[in-house]
Amino acid sequence: MCTLEKRGRLFLLTLTGDGEHRLNPTLLDTIRSAITQIRSDPSSSQSVLITTSHGKFFSNGYDLALAETHPPLRAVMSAKLRSLVADLISLPMPTIAAVTGHAAAAGFLLAMSHDYVLMRRDRGFLYMSELDIGLVLPAWFVAMIRAKVGSPAARRDVALAAEKITADRGLEMGIVDSSYGSAAETVVAAVKLGEEIVRRGADGHVYGRMRETLLREVLYTIGSDETASSGVRNSGSKL
Repeated sequence: MCTLEKRGRLFLLTLTGDGEHRLNPTLLDTIRSAITQIRSDPSSSQSVLITTSHGKFFSNGYDLALAETHPPLRAVMSAKLRSLVADLISLPMPTIAAVTGHAAAAGFLLAMSHDYVLMRRDRGFLYMSELDIGLVLPAWFVAMIRAKVGSPAARRDVALAAEKITADRGLEMGIVDSSYGSAAETVVAAVKLGEEIVRRGADGHVYGRMRETLLREVLYTIGSDETASSGVRNSGSKL
């Protein structure tokens, strides 16, 4: 599911395996457990979190196929992702997403929940696929898009055009901070950035409180769950 490695003052959380890293209840619980472990470490407020993945996908969103077998799981997955994002927003350290593959829908939202997004440019899209699969974006997804995507035209392309965003396009839109030629280069760059941030020596508790203020609208809307009223026509990946 995922591994957690500590390298000095860097925590490297990796979604493991060659699958799509669909955000089912088990994976979400495993990630949250890792975040809890990071938070309890005595060095957490002087550290940096890097989240990355193995394989073709960073995360292909909720496990909708699983939810079709038991519809109440949609609400469970929504609640667990909202809790995970709230955890990331309140985490007392900077966070970096090293996006080494496709990040779609809730997987895209997970990447945007980090302070920095680094992405490989040789493979992978950022893709808010809800329009294409017949889902209505919940209010807290929209709040995150407003907080992380500066241009109204770019927000339109993300949410209302379901654009498949390459690393270079993400740079133009201000979603991606930097891009690299391969998955390995992306992770190396994330580690380098994390080490640079650690050297600045900022107080992680202050940093986390400031992030909570910046993302206050996201935290305000994160308590709402519109999953039950959102229709689904097709749960297949369009990547």
